[in-house]
Amino acid sequence: MECLSPEHNFLGITEPELYRFSESKVVIQQVPYEHTSSYIEGSAKGPAAVISASHFVEFYDEMLGTECYRDLGICTLPEMNFDGLSNRAAVDFIRDETRKLLQQDKYVVSLGAEHTVTLGFVEAFLERYPDIHVLQIDAHSDLRMSYHDNPYSHASVMARVHDLGVPLVQVGIRAQCKEEAELIRSSDRIHTWYAHQIQDGDAWMDEAIAKLGKNVYLTIDADGFDPSVVPAVGTAEPGGLSWWQGCRFLQKLAAQRKIVGFDIVEIAPRETDIISEFSMAKLLYRILGYLHQNKHF
Repeated sequence: MECLSPEHNFLGITEPELYRFSESKVVIQQVPYEHTSSYIEGSAKGPAAVISASHFVEFYDEMLGTECYRDLGICTLPEMNFDGLSNRAAVDFIRDETRKLLQQDKYVVSLGAEHTVTLGFVEAFLERYPDIHVLQIDAHSDLRMSYHDNPYSHASVMARVHDLGVPLVQVGIRAQCKEEAELIRSSDRIHTWYAHQIQDGDAWMDEAIAKLGKNVYLTIDADGFDPSVVPAVGTAEPGGLSWWQGCRFLQKLAAQRKIVGFDIVEIAPRETDIISEFSMAKLLYRILGYLHQNKHF
C-alpha cells in the first residue's frame, strides 16, 4: 500500500517506521469528493490543505503530555481518484476502499470534502460493527430526503445513514428545514442537541453520550464549530462549538465510548488564511491523543 513521504504526510513525519503502512496502526485516507456543494465550493481541496497545515502542528500535545504518533505510527494515503464517479457510484467506491483498510486491522481516519463521503465510511464500518452508533458534530442536520433532486447530496447524508437503521446523535445543529425537524421528532433513532441548548454548562455532554452505544463512529463537519474557530467551510453558521467546548466533549466521548473511526469534512480553504485547516489538523491529532490516552489501540 502506497504511503506518502514526509513532504506530503500528516504531521510531516520523517521516520519511515512511523509512517509506513505496514507498521502504522493509524491510516489517514484523503477523500476529495465534491459533487453537490450548494454554497461555497472548494471542499475538494480540504483534505490536502489539512495535511499541509498539519506540518505546523507540534508533535508534543501539551494538554495530554505525549507525542502519541510515536506509539501509533500514522500512514497517510494518496488522495482517492473520483474521475467518472458521482453519487451512488462514488459512495460505493469510498465504502470499498474503507473496507480494505478495516480488513487489514487499521484504525481509519478520513479527511473528506463534502459530507456525502461519510455515507461510504459508515457503510464500511457497519459491516464490521453491526451495533454502531453515529455521532455527528455539525451545524446542519443533513436529514433532507433529497436536495436539488439528489438523495446523495451533502444535505441528505444523514438521511441515508438513518435509512441504514443506524442510531444517530447530533450535536451543534443550528440550521435545518421543517422536514428535518419533523423527522427528528418522529424517529426514535435520532437524538439532537441544538446549538442553543448547549451554551450553558457541560451537563448536556454526558446526556448526549448516554444515547450512544458502545461502538461509535464520529463524523465532524467543520462547520459544527463556530466560524471564529473554523471560518473556511462550505456553509458557515454562527453560534457553533467553541474550541475548548469541542475538546472537552470529545475527551469525554473517548473516555466513555469506543470511537471505532472518525472523519473530518467540509473544509473549503481560502487563500487569505490557514486557521481553518490548521484547527482541524490539530483537532485530528488531539482526537488520536484522546484515543491513545484511553487505550483504544
